[in-house]
This record gives sequence, C-alpha cells and structure tokens, in this order.
Amino acid sequence: MTASLRLGPLLRHAGETTATVWVETDSPCRVTVRAEDGTRASARTFTVHGHHYAVCELSDLPPGARLSYEVLLGDEQVWPEPGSPPSILRTLDPQAPTQLLYGSCRTPTGDTPEGVVRHGPDLLRATARRLAREPVDGNLLLLLIGDQVYADEVQEPMRAFLRETREGSGGLPEDEVVTYGEYAELYRQAWSDPQVRWLLSTVPTLMVFDDHDVRDDWNTSAAWRRDMDRLPWWQTRVTSALGAYWVYQHLGNLSPGDRAQDPLWARVRAAEADTAQEVDAFALRAHEEPESYLWSHRHDVGGVRVLMTDSRCGRALGEGDPSGGSRSILGAAGHAWLDENLTGGFEHVVVVSGVPVLLPPAVHHLEAWNEAVCAGVWGRWPRGPGERLRQALDLEHWGAFRHSFARLSAAVGELSRGERGPAPATVLFLGGDVHFSYLARARHRDGGGSRITQLVSSPLCNQLSPGLRRIAAFSASAPVRITGRVMAFLAGVPRPPLRWRLEGRPHFGNTIGEVSFEGRRARARWYHAPVGGPDALPGVLVESPV
Repeated sequence: MTASLRLGPLLRHAGETTATVWVETDSPCRVTVRAEDGTRASARTFTVHGHHYAVCELSDLPPGARLSYEVLLGDEQVWPEPGSPPSILRTLDPQAPTQLLYGSCRTPTGDTPEGVVRHGPDLLRATARRLAREPVDGNLLLLLIGDQVYADEVQEPMRAFLRETREGSGGLPEDEVVTYGEYAELYRQAWSDPQVRWLLSTVPTLMVFDDHDVRDDWNTSAAWRRDMDRLPWWQTRVTSALGAYWVYQHLGNLSPGDRAQDPLWARVRAAEADTAQEVDAFALRAHEEPESYLWSHRHDVGGVRVLMTDSRCGRALGEGDPSGGSRSILGAAGHAWLDENLTGGFEHVVVVSGVPVLLPPAVHHLEAWNEAVCAGVWGRWPRGPGERLRQALDLEHWGAFRHSFARLSAAVGELSRGERGPAPATVLFLGGDVHFSYLARARHRDGGGSRITQLVSSPLCNQLSPGLRRIAAFSASAPVRITGRVMAFLAGVPRPPLRWRLEGRPHFGNTIGEVSFEGRRARARWYHAPVGGPDALPGVLVESPV
C-alpha cells in the first residue's frame, strides 16, 4: 500500500545554504524533497506512538534561493497536490532586507460564518492569501510564538474525535486532549487547512510554545504545579504535550548542525521500531527536571539576531524571596543562554517571548505586587488569597518574576550602551498571549543608545469577548496604572529598571504583526482583516517606525 501525506510539508529552519522540510505520513516510507534545480534530500520516516515523520535537510543551496519543490513518498509525487500553487524553498540572503511575521493564539475555524462571529477572521489564512498575491523580496520568516494549538479548549471537530476514540476510557476531561495520539490529531486539525498548509510549506517558520500548547496557566506557580500533579491523568498529559511539541514544533526549529547534536534526535533517527518509550522518557524528564533540556533557540539573519526564548517549561517556581532567583521565568539555564546570546555587533536584536516582557504598566505593577504578597511580604495569611488571585487573573508574566525582569533589563541596558559589543540600533521584544496588540516604547533608567520597543500581536484567531475587551482596556488606563504602582510600592517592590509607555490604544481584534528591517532602520506593521470570510484579504491596521 502506498503511503500518503498526513500533514505537511512544513518549511522550517532556513539557513544561507540549507532548508529543512518536515512531514508526517500515514505509514513508514522514504521521503524525498526535490527542488526545481535538481537538489534533493531523502530521509526514512521515524515512528512515535504509531505516527510516522520525516525531516529532510537540503544543503548546498544558493543564498537567497527561491526554488519550487516537490515531495515524493517512495517514488510517487504527493506534493504539490493537483491544482495547488507551487511551494517554495527559501534560503537566507545575508545582504537582503529581512521581514519577520509574528503572531500567537490561533483557534482554527476555516473562516466559517460561525467561526468568524465567535473568534474573528483567521489572520494566518488571510496572510496566506496575501502572500500568494504579493510575493516578498528578501528574507521572510514566520514566527509562531505560542498557542499554536489549544489543548484545553478544543473545538467541536476535536470533541467529536475524542468521543469516537475514547470509548471505555473514563476519568479523562471531555474537552481536553490527554494522549499523544490526541495531540497528533489536534495538530492535524490545526495545520490541514489548505491555505495554512500552503503558507507553512513556503515560508520558513520558527515556533515556541506558550501555555495552551500544554494547558492554560501552565507553570504559573509552584501551587499550580502541585494542584495539577494531583490529577490522575496529568502525567500522561504533560508527557504527551512535550513529546508532541518536540516532534511537531521544536525539531524544525533546529539547524541541521544543532539537530545532529540533539541526543534524542540521534536515538529516534537510528531506531528501527516505534520510539514512543524514548520520547515519553525525554518529555517526562523535561517536565520534572526543566534544566535537563534547553528549548530556546537562536537565529541570525544578516544583521538581525532573533532569540526565541522558552518562558514556560524552564521556569523555576520556588516560593522564596522574588529578588533572589527562586522564581525565574527562564530558569538558570535559560538565563545563562540568553546572557550568552544577548550580544552586540548586530544592527537589530530581537528577543521573542510568548508572554510579553513589557505589559501595560498597570498590569506589570499588579503582577509584581502579587508576587511579593504570595512570597509573604505581608505575612502568612494573605498568601492564600494572593495565590488564588494570581491564578484567577493569570498574573504570571515577566512582571510576576522580579528576578528575571531585573536580570533581562540589566542585560538590555548593557547591550544598548555598547557594553556587550557595538550597540544595535534597536532592541525589540516580540510577544503574544494577551489577546490584544500594542507597541510600547521603553528606555533604561541608566541610559543607552538603542531604541527599546515591545511589539505585541495577539491573537491570530481568538478575539476577546466585548466584556473582556472592556476589562483589558481599563487595565491600561491611568487610574489603574497609578493604583498598581502604589500597591507595588506598599509591598516593597522597587521601581523597575526600564521605563515604558504604550503608544496609542491597544487593538483588540485579530492581527498578525510584521517587522521590516533594512540597514539600521526598522518598521512595524499590524495587519487585520476588517471583513471576515474565506476570501478576505488583510490590510495594514497600524504602521510605525521602531
């Protein structure tokens, strides 16, 4: 029986002379990617929990290449499908301008009328339609920075799958995925839309998780972890989530050299049989010992350095003094990695964090106050209510990790003052998660020459309800900002090393962000689709120099 594509192809890591293509097939086979110039790469599939995957690494490509390609399973061409536009292999040109598209938080709806009413237009699909009509010159990367799938808020097609496949398995949550096979189906449903499938096959894409890729509020606090550990299905869930993330998202982030050094990849690629046991053991250890694996990854694109940080799995969740590092949003290994890579000599440095580094100041102060209260600054009795408030309001961004915020702020200050090598023109934070979009301009209290800016684009397709929009807008108002600062002061929280303000009002609809770099200039845009529907094209909502 001939194998067929179950998912993909996805064009993932691109270098100056290399390109990585990831696929999932429905049975074991040999996968070949063949470019129009004759360059090809082949790989045998590997198996995890009965699912079959291949990673094809093309090399010796010319810098700045734009080559159409085909995918063959065995000797049969299976991609592009009849009537589909060609997929393109792209390599990087270090001399060309660079564009980064970025966004987070996507619920797949197919832009059905019901889906548009509830979740808004799908900006990933809209971007596919735009790029099919407006080819981009220079380097183009797509950064998906969290909540690529919603494992805890599944839609009806996934609910139907769970009902059909869970006969006789009681005790599992009806509206959440738990097993690896359920995650595999969740990814299939998220990335099988024809327009999204074409986009991911032709634009190099880098990914990092946020909470809903695993579960809402993932690693908010030590108390949250203890509560989850009591659930009988949680170990299976987190093991499946991290194993599936490594296969579906993380493997493709790595360059061929970095992937070759990954110890799990070496075992999986060499195995003849199903590698479920190896992947599960790796995933469980990554959960129980966050320092055992580094999920963050670095990408240099000409004069732009992009640092994709893990602000979820590597967290240290101690309950001691917030300023002493017992609570850390990156963990010790993550901070060491960021310090090592946050260096000068680039025209632009981009730090990507699924949760924004710079929230509206009022929310930042509230999170810092809450962290201090939960640590016992006002005594023992407020700690319980403080923890309940933390989980109820999702107070778990960088503002809730004072040690991490201070350490990153100090490093950015040094970078912008030229103390880590020649200062870049800009230091950009890219974020998602919060379901509204904004630009915040910042400066370090100790000075510095680089322009420091937070850019947030969220969601791709999961807009807030009108009631939540009003609450979010109120949280950015001046009275709340003043109240938050006073509360933080009363809890003994020092002033943050960075000062920042939002430029304009946040936008609460679905968006995808874009940053364009040319020399030492940078420009930010947010695209939206003012009219929903399967054929709607996105337009520029806001544009601003950075």
